[in-house]
Amino acid sequence: MTNHTSPLDVLAMGRLGVDIYPLQDGVGLEDVDTFGKYLGGSAANVSVAAARYGRDAALVSRVGDDPFGRYLLRELDRLGVDNRHVATDPTLKTPITFCEIFPPDDFPLYFYREPKAPDLDITPAELDLDAVRSTRILWFTATGLSQEPSRAAHLAALQVRQSGTTIFDLDYRPMFWADPADASAQVAHALGYATVAVGNREECDVAVGETEPHRAADALLERGVELAIVKQGPKGVLAKTRDESVEVPPYFVDVVNGLGAGDAFGGALCHGLLSGWDLEHLLRFANVAGALVASRRECSTAMPDAAEVDSILQTGAI
Repeated sequence: MTNHTSPLDVLAMGRLGVDIYPLQDGVGLEDVDTFGKYLGGSAANVSVAAARYGRDAALVSRVGDDPFGRYLLRELDRLGVDNRHVATDPTLKTPITFCEIFPPDDFPLYFYREPKAPDLDITPAELDLDAVRSTRILWFTATGLSQEPSRAAHLAALQVRQSGTTIFDLDYRPMFWADPADASAQVAHALGYATVAVGNREECDVAVGETEPHRAADALLERGVELAIVKQGPKGVLAKTRDESVEVPPYFVDVVNGLGAGDAFGGALCHGLLSGWDLEHLLRFANVAGALVASRRECSTAMPDAAEVDSILQTGAI
């Protein structure tokens, strides 16, 4: 677990909930007989992935005062993530998410976050600003900007950052926003605090109005980030800085559930940046990590460790 006297490697802010995934493929929820229960939520998954690489990782979020909340706190601890910054909300229920599994590319999600998810009730007052200020990487997502007081808490965290890496996961999910124009405005504002931005083409469209990968990356750099990463699914991934442009192909697997691939990529991205890797190696490593999780049913507990990813990279497969 984390040494509390030293800066964290990764502090993620945002979504935390329980994933309820079918144990049967190609079956609608109305006909599924058996399910598995897993820790989920994008920010939580990224923190778990970082911990799998031996990084000191923590999560800022909230859960409900219910059995699912207790499960998540216990599971974070079991998976090596510091849960000290995960508060228990006295009134809101821990969210759950169902999905359907129709490989290779159809995984409908059903979020149960009404009337509001506890992770959107994070307040500025409860932030450990010393931890936020000192962490080597702060990871945040667009979802955390969708409602108050979470939006104010995120901005308070961003405003105290004076050094280190601040990664903005563009993570746009339309069901969490009342107005797409508001999403674009909030994302545009938050980009001013980020040093790294990562998202797929659709998320880049929300952020900067561009879907063509090179134009999207250039637009993100123009907004002030130092590293722009555009994920292109089966076409690989593009990353740009002001001095360098790298594009790597995907690592192909038999997809079981693609929902956790982006979070696995994110955790690997954190690990690579902290390791000081060159951009091409970092992207290849993160691509393989994402693909491995896409080949598995669950998300958080499917995250690979470095040895597993390295063994694939050493074969020259990507």
